[in-house]
Amino acid sequence: MTTKRLQTKDAQIAFQRLAEVVEELREKCPWDRKQTKESLRHLTIEETYELADAILQNDYQEIKTELGDLLLHILFYNSLAAEKGKFSLAEMIQAQIDKLIRRHPHVYSDLQGASEAEIKANWEQIKAKEKALNGSQQKLTLDGVPDNLPSIIKAYRMQEKAANVGFDWDKTEQVWDKVKEEIQEFETAPNPKEKEEEMGDLLFALINYCRHVGINPEDALSKTNRKFKHRFEYIERSAHSQNRTLTDMTLAEMEDYWQEAKGVK
Repeated sequence: MTTKRLQTKDAQIAFQRLAEVVEELREKCPWDRKQTKESLRHLTIEETYELADAILQNDYQEIKTELGDLLLHILFYNSLAAEKGKFSLAEMIQAQIDKLIRRHPHVYSDLQGASEAEIKANWEQIKAKEKALNGSQQKLTLDGVPDNLPSIIKAYRMQEKAANVGFDWDKTEQVWDKVKEEIQEFETAPNPKEKEEEMGDLLFALINYCRHVGINPEDALSKTNRKFKHRFEYIERSAHSQNRTLTDMTLAEMEDYWQEAKGVK
């Protein structure tokens, strides 16, 4: 038996044990027993963001931990559904297997050799057909983008989906021209309400440009946020080391420490 097969068998055994532990907790732990899908929802969102942070930090130990936490949540939701007779763990997994095979005809069917663009477009077409067959109300291209996504991710996904059906700029230069156009419109907006609207348009255009040049804007902003936090906290720690507060420092002093922080990892 190959090492890969042994690892798969070990994973199957561990997965089965984790599923059993979840069932035991639902039965024996007062806290776990009273949980509902609604009470867990905000915790699942928190765990997802913790995983996202670990990915950006390239921290594989933390990625492993957060993946485990998310897997626990998945099994917990499934247990709640099974208790209500909605679906079993096997049914949930099999549904995902079937969907993946359906949506990858370039692997499992007759579209071998398709380009990446053709694969993405075909994925959206297959999803639309599935929803139509299921009688779903979500039959429009953008209906698959969740309303509650963070705005940057939501804009990126809407633009991506629109592009998959042919609604996109032909050249990256045209997208940058649109950014410059939106900057000008923001600068000349006559009142706060219109400035807000134009700023939204500008941000949307910048996100679209990021997509065209292969930058994930959410990741880019997250990294800048982390960089700002590191440098600002360096200034604050430097002030504390002198028994001072930030309000005691001049802006010029803060700027000196900010520049110093750039060389400190």
